[in-house]
Amino acid sequence: MKKCAKHIGIIPDGNRRWAVENGLSKKDGYEYGLEPGLRVLNKAKEYGVEEITYYGFTVDNCKRPSEQFYAFKKACVDAVEMITREGADLLVIGDDRSKCFPQELADYRKRKKINGGGIKVNFLVNYGWKWDLSHIREDGKPYSDDISRIDLIIRWGGMRRLSGFLPLQSVYADFYVENKLWPDYDDNDFIEAITWYSHQDVTLGG
Repeated sequence: MKKCAKHIGIIPDGNRRWAVENGLSKKDGYEYGLEPGLRVLNKAKEYGVEEITYYGFTVDNCKRPSEQFYAFKKACVDAVEMITREGADLLVIGDDRSKCFPQELADYRKRKKINGGGIKVNFLVNYGWKWDLSHIREDGKPYSDDISRIDLIIRWGGMRRLSGFLPLQSVYADFYVENKLWPDYDDNDFIEAITWYSHQDVTLGG
């Protein structure tokens, strides 16, 4: 492989559509997205990826029906708990002053070594791009400053949009779309995406 992305962003879209297609309630789809998230993490480690960022849920997602809100909120908590059983440097970032932010994740608002540390894992929970760009830390930097520039963003579910995903870090990211819905994830999805990236001409504007 010519080059491998150091930092990969993951947009796991299609949970609700998958649930409907499989005769379930929309809220049930989020639970089926947990295992794919862990499989992606393990695959990223296998390929030597240094950092990975998951899009959990956004400030705008909180407008969805309450049963869906509580379902994806719980799924994010469960996902982070699964990650804590892996070796990682974990950071959860989002508007933690809002009631939508799960307080179970409050301990991870600053990067924390889990099981000896390792790959950097960022989890966006109740994240909003306006919140990120308008709320500055005491040191004068945005809250997401501890997250590095993203090389490759992979979005499942066929949609071709960023949905407010880390605008500062995504400025030169290559964007790969997988039409498959997130709960139908297969390891080949990840392999095909990073193989595609390895053939891109990355100039960073130069």
